[in-house]
Formats: sequence, C-alpha cells, structure tokens
Amino acid sequence: MPRRYAFGRAEEATHPDSVKATLSEFLSTFIFVFAGEGSVLALDKMYSDRALSASSLVVIALAHAFSLFAAVASSMNVSGGHINPAVTFGALVGGRVSVLRAIYYWIAQLLGAVVASLLLRLSTDGMRPVGFSVAAGVGGLNALLMEVVMTFALVYTVYATAIDPKRGSLGTIAPLAIAFIVGANVLVGGPFEGAAMNPARAFGPALVGWRWKNHWIYWLGPFIGAALAGIIYEFGVIQSEAAPHLPGGHHQPLAPEDY
Repeated sequence: MPRRYAFGRAEEATHPDSVKATLSEFLSTFIFVFAGEGSVLALDKMYSDRALSASSLVVIALAHAFSLFAAVASSMNVSGGHINPAVTFGALVGGRVSVLRAIYYWIAQLLGAVVASLLLRLSTDGMRPVGFSVAAGVGGLNALLMEVVMTFALVYTVYATAIDPKRGSLGTIAPLAIAFIVGANVLVGGPFEGAAMNPARAFGPALVGWRWKNHWIYWLGPFIGAALAGIIYEFGVIQSEAAPHLPGGHHQPLAPEDY
C-alpha cells in the first residue's frame, strides 16, 4: 500500500528541525520573490512602455530561473526546497510531509513573499508591485488551465528530481531542473497570464500592490496542477512501500532531510 498521511506529531511543532525548515522556507521564498518581482519593476523603471516585448520576457524568465535555482539549492537540505505552497501541497497529497509541516511552510512562504514585496516597494521609492494579470483576449478558464498544466510540469519535476527516493545522483541537479522548468514555463505563459505557478509569488505582490483581479486563478490552478502531479507520481510512478510506522500504528511522512 502507498504511504499513509499524518497530521504531525506533537513534538514536531517545536522541534528545532521544524523551526529551521520553516525559517529556510521563509528566507528562500523571500529571495525568489524579491528577484522575480524585482525584475518586473526594473523593466518598468527602464522602459515607460509596459508592453511585454520578447526581450523583456526573456529577462523575466531568467530572473525567475536564476533566483529559484539559488533559493532551492540553499534550502533543499534544510526544508526540501519547496519555495511554493503548491509544491508543498503536492508533497502533502503524496504523503511526503505532514499536515502540520505543510501549514508551517505555507505561512513561511506567504510571509516571505509579502516581506519581499514590501521591501521592494520601499527600496524602489514606492513603485507598486505588478504581480500577475490575465492578458486581454485570454479567458479566465484559459488562464486557469495554463496554470494547471504549468504547475503540473513543475511539481512533476520536483518529484522526479528531489522527492523520488530512487532518484539517485539525479538529486544533485534538482535545483537546476526545477529552475529550468520554471524559466521555460514563464516563456510560455508569461504573455498570456503571467505564469505564476506559485500562490505565494502571486500573493505577496497582490497584497502590497493591492491588485486582486483574477487572483483566484493563481491559487486554484497551481493547487490543482500540484495535486495531479503528486497523485500521478506518488501512486503511479514511485509506488513505494509505506512510510515507517510511528508508535500506535501511524505512518510518518518523510522529513525534508529524506527528500
């Protein structure tokens, strides 16, 4: 049978490893959002015409890929390098993290994104964060489907390179593979709906810039895509034995250091 799910042990709430992992998710999400959203603001500062050109799209994609590579690499051995509530949700659906650990991660990721957006607004002398929006002529359902597909690709890559216990030496290139798929997806989805794939990345700028139009897309789409990837990879590809038993017959999801 596949691994079971667990809410989380009482000692996990205050265990030093949980605190370190949560802090790591906060800092790494901060790094990613500051550079990702910052690249958008930098282009707005340099060019008065906000129309998205091909060169601007490449710059934004590279900024997201480079910063995500650094963020994942710097936190993978501590927290698993999620940097994304959708990735955490995919791991939760697959039974790879406890519910308690997932809640900690979500809070840390959202706070990291908000702090990054606030500091961007302060350091740019009040420039309003842009965040994500659906392009003219693109329907809400079209944008939702694109977020589902792109996040599915992202979380599937995370599972294959960072979570799969049989990944072997492939784990050493996990940050690079994850960064590449995000950069590639930005090139695809950027002109249509921004290509968030990450509710925290969307939430921080939306809150600080107060831009909420179609914001639901950047939560629902990534969570659906992540859940599909988690289910398909965990129960269709890995098909591993159940996780180690806790006292009382419960199952313990893998800790970040087991990724």
